[in-house]
Amino acid sequence: MNRRYPFQLLAALSAMSILGASALAADAYPAKPIKIVVPYAAGGVVDVQTRALTQTMSEVLKTPIVVEAKPGASGSIAAESVSQAAPDGYTLIVSASFLNAAPLLETNLRWSAKQFTPVGRFSLSPSYFVVPATSPARTVKEFVDMAKKSPKPLQYANGGNGTPQHIANELFSAEAGLRLEPVMYKGAPPVIPDLINALIPMAVLPSSVAYPQVQGGKLRALANMSNVRSAQLPDVPTIAEAGYPGAAVLSWYGLHAPAGTPPEIIRTLEAAMRQASASTDVKQRLVAAGGEEAFLGTQDFSAFVAKDAQQWAKAVKVISK
Repeated sequence: MNRRYPFQLLAALSAMSILGASALAADAYPAKPIKIVVPYAAGGVVDVQTRALTQTMSEVLKTPIVVEAKPGASGSIAAESVSQAAPDGYTLIVSASFLNAAPLLETNLRWSAKQFTPVGRFSLSPSYFVVPATSPARTVKEFVDMAKKSPKPLQYANGGNGTPQHIANELFSAEAGLRLEPVMYKGAPPVIPDLINALIPMAVLPSSVAYPQVQGGKLRALANMSNVRSAQLPDVPTIAEAGYPGAAVLSWYGLHAPAGTPPEIIRTLEAAMRQASASTDVKQRLVAAGGEEAFLGTQDFSAFVAKDAQQWAKAVKVISK
């Protein structure tokens, strides 16, 4: 008699039991509240946009969704926390460009992009190239001419290393052949007083910060830093239209789950995101928070993130020269 047979049978039955339990868990999902970690400050633009989406997602999934702000280290504190969470669909992270940028800019990260799997994208947020309303520059070309005539390098406001706005400034400087010196600020909002008072000649700012000041006549938007004009300021040309296509960047927000999350659960979350994103109320709330509804399902979002990673790798090479 082959004594190995019972052990092989037990191993097979054990594997089937585990797979069966996993399938049952996926079928029962969600059976408890879901936590979504936002890697930025509570009450900020990303937090507000996330809540606009998740309130309706919660209704679709018929379970509470708790939004938890975990800011710091340009997204790395939140990313490290979620990367260690169980891959069961009950802990997600609001993803953005930091997922691709941080590993290129930091050497001691305790997480990697491979530790996450995409669920879907829900928002795009334009950034604007802005100058004080009193600036003589009324176009990007006029700003470049002014900068080149300046006896010393002009400054730009940097609200955080590794942000899309920081990279946009650096890419623009390189493409325009300028040497702009960064002045560090703790985020984008603190830039506004110095910019309005012309203590800083220019900045690239997220729409949530720049748009109210442009509408109020205190700042002038010379370009939209994405590839498509925004419905917010349709008369403002894109940076490509202004002559500097290599400086285009895009701020996006989506949801990622820990790697290894069952495909059935990812599909459930994707479907809930799709339904919530189609809601007129969600679309209006995203616009009010400085974003634009831009849903992508899991497959398309995965391709988008891969392309974004390539763009960041290219951008980091440019600014590292």
